[in-house]
Amino acid sequence: MIRAKNLHKYYDSLHVLKGVDLQIQKGEVVSIVGASGVGKTTLLQILGTLDQPHKQNDTLLEINGQSVLDLNDVALSQFRNTHLGFIFQFHQLLPEFTALENVCIPGFIAKREKATVEAEAKKLLTYLGLADRMQHKPSELSGGEQQRVAVARALINKPAVIFADEPSGNLDKTSAQNLHELFFKLRDEFGQTFVIVTHNEELANMADRKLTMVDGNIVTSN
Repeated sequence: MIRAKNLHKYYDSLHVLKGVDLQIQKGEVVSIVGASGVGKTTLLQILGTLDQPHKQNDTLLEINGQSVLDLNDVALSQFRNTHLGFIFQFHQLLPEFTALENVCIPGFIAKREKATVEAEAKKLLTYLGLADRMQHKPSELSGGEQQRVAVARALINKPAVIFADEPSGNLDKTSAQNLHELFFKLRDEFGQTFVIVTHNEELANMADRKLTMVDGNIVTSN
């Protein structure tokens, strides 16, 4: 599903990723933990094609059998839109649009049929317990509801992989627990692969595997 080899990243003279290797199987829920500043979010952004590594001779990044480092910007954007989903600590919903409209946006970007996208968005929002909140704008939703809308948006194009960066970091304890349980329910029902950067030990320990980063590299996997 995901195969990465010798990933390096520099910001000026700062060497953030120092030759990361990893493999993640289809349907796995993998957490990435470590102290602030060790490169977790940088690694997630590179795995999610939001950033590029500094290529060495043997640098490799394959997702779902596709070597993404070989794609041009247009092809990479298309791949990201149709194969990958993203959930962030701050939901990043567009405030002027309703919950339903926010969920539909990636489907419209992919040029899918409007009626099909809207029907699937309604189904997802209903599945996530938001059937009566579809026409509400983000400011009218609770934090937990906003994050569930963001989850639905991440799922609308049926991505193979969902990348989550501190997804419960802005939620109260009950909402965070509900979100954590939802990830595993989604994996079991839809077969998605989840890669989650988190400081939440409870979520990290629920994962099938926990990768620990120290000083720009993965030091343990269990």
